[in-house]
Amino acid sequence: MRIIFKHIKELLQVRPKSVSFVSGKEMSKLPTIKNAYLIIEDETILNFGPMSECPNLKFDQVINATGQILLPSWCDSHTHIVYAGHREGEFVDRINGLSYEDIANNGGGILNSAKKLQETSEDDLYKQSKQRLVDVMQLGTGAIEIKSGYGLTTDAELKMLRVIKRLKETYPIEIKATFLGAHAIPLKYKTNAQAYIQLLIDELIPKVAKHQLAEYIDVFCETGYFSVQDTAQILEAGARYGLIPKIHVNQFTAIGGVQLGVKHKALSVDHLEELRDQDLQALQNTATMPVALPACSFFLGIPYTPARKMIDAGLPLAIATDYNPGSTPSGNMNFVVSTACIKMKMTPEEAINAATINGAYAMGLEHKVGSITKGKLANLILTKPISSYGFIPYSFGESQIDSLYIKGQKMS
Repeated sequence: MRIIFKHIKELLQVRPKSVSFVSGKEMSKLPTIKNAYLIIEDETILNFGPMSECPNLKFDQVINATGQILLPSWCDSHTHIVYAGHREGEFVDRINGLSYEDIANNGGGILNSAKKLQETSEDDLYKQSKQRLVDVMQLGTGAIEIKSGYGLTTDAELKMLRVIKRLKETYPIEIKATFLGAHAIPLKYKTNAQAYIQLLIDELIPKVAKHQLAEYIDVFCETGYFSVQDTAQILEAGARYGLIPKIHVNQFTAIGGVQLGVKHKALSVDHLEELRDQDLQALQNTATMPVALPACSFFLGIPYTPARKMIDAGLPLAIATDYNPGSTPSGNMNFVVSTACIKMKMTPEEAINAATINGAYAMGLEHKVGSITKGKLANLILTKPISSYGFIPYSFGESQIDSLYIKGQKMS
């Protein structure tokens, strides 16, 4: 099937030659074509250019995009959308003065979600999770990473990963799976954390690899969770089975997780709300993508990742939702793009680059999605008629999406 979009007001993120990611000053450049056309053939982008060069061919469908902007769909490289139930009670607790750490120390937080998930059937978990996936697709997400980590037992972690695999097999969106068994220490192991780490290393990681349930491995490298030494053990075990690191670092404290991630060639280091000069320096000239999660900062009232400092230092940056039941119960990438501009002082160009091509890189999908490039998947957002692409982050809290196309098919 061949589809053409004609009279596109502006075609965004045009990369005739595919790039892996953009960094520093390059993040402020968003290549576009005004009054453009784009052709989809089956699942991929066949051609594009200015309307003055539009070919006179027959098409199965012609879409008049007058006044509308066309851009790559959002690439959300950090989520936890496979979970059971919600934690709105903790939301009220925070309003009443308890911190995220206070709630965790009282048996809430990740352990609360783990208890609910362990008691939830695999089918019910799938039903809850698929609705969240459909919801984020309607908000423009065309590629997503999903982590385990709310199981914290062998059976429950494998159950989560099977659900992610089932979502991947059922929906056309690009999905990457990450094993995050090292999300928290279960109550059973509170006095013997090393025993839980050994369970991960000796039992869970081999099973995840054997059944090909994940491509990435993650650890919550943070004070009160997993130390740098713990994280190194787990990443080394994952590497023996071909699992690529993508790790949580510097959310509440900076303890050396960035340096460890770089040492282990992590694809991404995520959160980075607390960032020291030595952390910034460690990321220079590496293949590790820093990922900011501004909706988490918004929801918890913690500092925002210092995007301006990072970009001005020449680093790349991706942004993602961190969609989860405790610290970011939203998968709205439109809000993330707005918040990056409003609170992190990123320009619209930087935020769109961070949410498309850099987000794609942060989950190993830069050669498939994230830019308008011939041969890439036709995962696209067609906006409503809007004045400019700056209106997307400007109109925070509202969606400017008219329709989403995944592999060339319009999603209802």
